[in-house]
Amino acid sequence: MLYALIFDVDGTLADTEEAHREAFNQAFEQAGMDWHWDVPLYTELLQISGGRERLLHYWRQQRPDVQDVGGSGVRDTIARLHELKTAAYEARVGGGDLSLRPGVLALIEEAANAGLQLGIATTTSPVNIAALLRAALGPAWQHLFSVIEDASTAERKKPHPQVYLQTLRRLGRDAAECLAFEDSANGLQAARGAGLATVITPTGYTAAHDFTGALRVLPSLDGCTVADLRSWHKERA
Repeated sequence: MLYALIFDVDGTLADTEEAHREAFNQAFEQAGMDWHWDVPLYTELLQISGGRERLLHYWRQQRPDVQDVGGSGVRDTIARLHELKTAAYEARVGGGDLSLRPGVLALIEEAANAGLQLGIATTTSPVNIAALLRAALGPAWQHLFSVIEDASTAERKKPHPQVYLQTLRRLGRDAAECLAFEDSANGLQAARGAGLATVITPTGYTAAHDFTGALRVLPSLDGCTVADLRSWHKERA
């Protein structure tokens, strides 16, 4: 039986990556840095999960000769850049620049009405999640989800399965009773690492990823119903 649906956020519930890229570039400009992440570069950087981790990875690429004794200087700089980026992203989302991907809202509403549990398993920050879903689903958005696991609760980023394992534990469900929804190879690896069958809806940034092992790869969730999910879940079982 299918009892729960577990959703990633960035790229899955909404196509957020371009807004994130623009927010990073705005942060670099505010900080007086000459960094600029264009689309091809950001596509590569998305292989690194987590905004802070992405910044640190790029820092090390650009400044391999800089020795940071104790590590606090780099950490402080990365933290400041991430604060600026988060504020820029919130402003974009709050301004109505983003909406849920096609079919997402209809599926969430149908699943909730059908009595399925809904969960979020993401390694993005709670602030980013709240900014997006408050604008898309309204101020009571949290009531739709039985469990929300994010960067504040799951220290290990995807592709590590920690966030999914914690979500399953809090839902009180076995992986065989749930489906995961992702948009990237890292997300698929994390979900499968927790034993979850996974439906993939790629974005322009992740279309070239390897999705071997996915339950389904769809252009979007538009037209996808709970009956479809139950049928696919049954096939897998």
